[in-house]
Amino acid sequence: MRRRKGRGSRANHERWLVSYADFITLLFAFFVVLYASSQVDKRKVGRLALAIQVAFQEMGVFEASTTAVPIDRAEPMPFNTVQAIENKEHTAALARIASRPEGSLGGWAENGDLAKLQSELETALAAEIKRKEVAMHREPDGLVISLREVGFFESGTAQIKPASVDAFDQIAGLLREREYRLRIEGHTDDAPIHTSQFPSNWELSTARATEMVRLLIVRDGYSPARLSAAGYAEYHPVASNRSVEGRGMNRRVDIVILGQAAPEAAAAAGQDQSRVAAPAADTKPSPAVAMKPAILSNAVGKLQH
Repeated sequence: MRRRKGRGSRANHERWLVSYADFITLLFAFFVVLYASSQVDKRKVGRLALAIQVAFQEMGVFEASTTAVPIDRAEPMPFNTVQAIENKEHTAALARIASRPEGSLGGWAENGDLAKLQSELETALAAEIKRKEVAMHREPDGLVISLREVGFFESGTAQIKPASVDAFDQIAGLLREREYRLRIEGHTDDAPIHTSQFPSNWELSTARATEMVRLLIVRDGYSPARLSAAGYAEYHPVASNRSVEGRGMNRRVDIVILGQAAPEAAAAAGQDQSRVAAPAADTKPSPAVAMKPAILSNAVGKLQH
C-alpha cells in the first residue's frame, strides 16, 4: 500500500510582527520615562523652598533675611525666582570677598608670629620640656602651652610651686610682648577629690585656672580684658587615665594663645586707621549673606502633606 504523505505545515512569515510590536512598545515606554524624568515640578520645588525659609524664620536661630518671603502656601515662590535670588546673593558675596584684599594676609601673619612665639618658648623652657613639665602643641584655636601638675602644682592644691615661678615668669614675659588674648584652662584626671576646699574636680580645675589669671594680673600687669578662665575637670583628657603617665598628662593647666588681639588693642588699631583714612560719605556696608544649613526634615514633611 502506498503511504499517504503528510500534509506539510505552512511557514508563518508574519511572526516577526510580534517581536517588532514588543520592541516598539518598550521603546515607547523608555522615551515616556525619559520625558517624565526630565520635567521638574516647579510648584513642588517652590513649596520646598518656601517651607525651608519659613522653618528658618520660625526657629529664629539666624538673622532675619532682607528678602521678603512669600507666606502664601497656595502660590509659593516659583523655582526660577528662588534660583535667581540665590545666584544674585552668591555673586554679591563673591564680590564682597574679592573687594577686600587688604586683609587677606592677616591669617598668614598671625600664624607666622605664633610659630615664632612657639620657637622662643621652646628655647626658653627647654629644661622644663625635657623634664616633661611643659608641653606645647597647635590647635585650631591657637597655640597651647600645657603646664603639668608635676612641675607647677602640689597634688590637690591650687597654689603654684615656688620652684616653678621662674618658668612661669618666662612664659608671662614672652606673652606680655604680644597683644594676644589668653584663655586659661584647668584640667584634672578622673580620680575624685573631696576636701573642705575642693568638693570635686570642677572646683580644683577652676581654682587653678583662676590662680593663673590672678598671677598674670597682679604680678605681671596683664590687662584683664586679655584673659579668661575655665575649668573642665576630667572631661577633656589628652591621654588615657588608665596609666600613671596618662593621668599625669591630664592634670594640667593649659594657656591657650588665641591668636587674636585683645579688645583694647583692636580698638586702638581701628582708631589709628580712622585717623589715616576717613570713610567716604554716603558709604553703606552691604548686608552680610548668612550661609544657612539645610534642615530638610520639616520641609519635606510639609511637601508630603
